[in-house]
Amino acid sequence: MEALLNTVAPVGLIVALGFLLGRRQALDLTPLSRLTLYLLVPALIFDSMRRSTLSAEAALGLVLGFALTYALLFLAALLLARALGLEPPLWKTLLAGALFPNSGNMGLSLTFFALGAEGLERAVVYFIASSVLMFGLGPAFLRGGGVGESLLFTLRLPLFWALAGGLLLRGVPFPFRLDEGVHLLGQAAIPVLLTTLGLQLAQTRVVVGGFEVLSSLLRLVLAPLLAHGVGLLLGLGSLEHKVLVLQSAMPTAVNAFLMSREFGGDPARAARSVVASTLLAFLTLPLVLLALGVR
Repeated sequence: MEALLNTVAPVGLIVALGFLLGRRQALDLTPLSRLTLYLLVPALIFDSMRRSTLSAEAALGLVLGFALTYALLFLAALLLARALGLEPPLWKTLLAGALFPNSGNMGLSLTFFALGAEGLERAVVYFIASSVLMFGLGPAFLRGGGVGESLLFTLRLPLFWALAGGLLLRGVPFPFRLDEGVHLLGQAAIPVLLTTLGLQLAQTRVVVGGFEVLSSLLRLVLAPLLAHGVGLLLGLGSLEHKVLVLQSAMPTAVNAFLMSREFGGDPARAARSVVASTLLAFLTLPLVLLALGVR
């Protein structure tokens, strides 16, 4: 139990402080989000991959596990939406809530606290895979456009280049301790990610209904259960299996709201689903951590 509290409490504290700050100060999140997306998270990815001892086999297993998990989750959410007779804006929003995990803000942070640096290396691979899904296929799915155009948008983001650069320069010494500067910059990503999450929660109205609960259950309960089964099916290593399940148990990313607003869907319900799943995650994630053996 002490280890569990040591994992959840630091995350909750930083999110809570961001929430309190957001309640007292009307802050514009756009510059902070761009700083995180274009500088801090790429630095974290580059540094993690450069220092990584993760094998190509383990990385491939995680990507395959992610793909199978989310293919099954997509089918389950789509069948449920059709069974309920949801109109296109609503079923698109339901699928976005189920398929877009907060594997960045909360996922990287919680995995680091729960599973250490080796877990973080693997969580970065998952984060990249979920970014492809979210930024590459997400817009095409929501607006009905071409997949190629959406993937080109994804490739404009620095995440993949940071991953490639980190792998290419793995083990290469940097002059003048420049690698320590990159490491320090990357370490800033986790507290800023969590603070941004708290600020976002402070600016979002909390209204929870049946739709939001259903979306949260798909995201917080069904996704990690599917990930667990897929991990067993693929015979993933212990740490890869834990990362796959833990990252799959993350709440809905705020990008589900942003993309619903930009490309199609119900933005109001998407925003409420983000808030509902994030709040409920503080109840479900400790159970997932217990099931994974973090006690």
